[in-house]
Amino acid sequence: MATYLDFEQKIKNIQEDIISAEVRRDEHAVDILQKSLDKEVSKTYKNLSPFQKLQLARHPDRLYALDYINLIMRDKYEIHGDRHFRDDAAIICYMGYIGQEKVMVIGEQKGRGTKNKLKRNFGMPHPEGYRKALRAAKIAEKFNLPLLMLIDTPGAYPGLGAEERNQSEAIARNLLELSELNTQTISIVIGEGGSGGALAIGVADRLAMMRYSVFSVISPEGCSAILWNDPTKVEAATNAMKITSEDLKDLKLIDDVIDEPLIGAHRDKDGSAQAIANYFLRELHSLRQMSSEERMGARYSKLVGVGAFSE
Repeated sequence: MATYLDFEQKIKNIQEDIISAEVRRDEHAVDILQKSLDKEVSKTYKNLSPFQKLQLARHPDRLYALDYINLIMRDKYEIHGDRHFRDDAAIICYMGYIGQEKVMVIGEQKGRGTKNKLKRNFGMPHPEGYRKALRAAKIAEKFNLPLLMLIDTPGAYPGLGAEERNQSEAIARNLLELSELNTQTISIVIGEGGSGGALAIGVADRLAMMRYSVFSVISPEGCSAILWNDPTKVEAATNAMKITSEDLKDLKLIDDVIDEPLIGAHRDKDGSAQAIANYFLRELHSLRQMSSEERMGARYSKLVGVGAFSE
């Protein structure tokens, strides 16, 4: 069954009425209710607060990386393991086709259901996950394949084993290596982009966010606990942190906002997948118009310009 957030209750009621009218075969009622639904969707989703967008980014029905991969890729083959320690299921790597383009896709996968969430470690990668991602990126560079990275994590796993295997070094290594990777790279925040766990696959020629995704240095819960010693002030922290796609675009910290369906990826999965595929193919075409030197120079200028401001 679909999950509805508090601010989606009116939409839920109308959708249930539409289902009842369809069962009765009352086409006139369906038409009227559909118009009401369209108005309610527009009214609700065009006036979302940052906290409501955070809720959408974490929505349990929202598409995860593997959902997008299954919808937009064909003839795909999964790459396993980092060739050092083990295969981290929180990071997934696939080689295959998007449209007519042969590509490498790297994603952070949260998982659904208790068993799968545990397998994927709730989307929090270990160091070996980031090393697997770097291995896949190097394969893409070797064979001149464009690279698509899908960010969706609350953060890198902070456990004892991860620290023993040098989590911070694995993330730092990815930042360095991806910045120097000589192939076209596009990274997209599809849900929750948390701290270094997101940055580790976030260095790219193009960094974009889905309309209802968030990107932050710390979770709003962590921020409210540290600043106010009160983890209940999550909404105030969310408003203050400027973590929505529109905020980050205004601050010039990302390149683009991908216009996922107004009703959200959790309600229109095919439309969201198509938006991802269209953006990737369009930006890949744009990057291919540049020489390798121009592209690497533009990437360098973008990275060193992060955080620059004038008063």
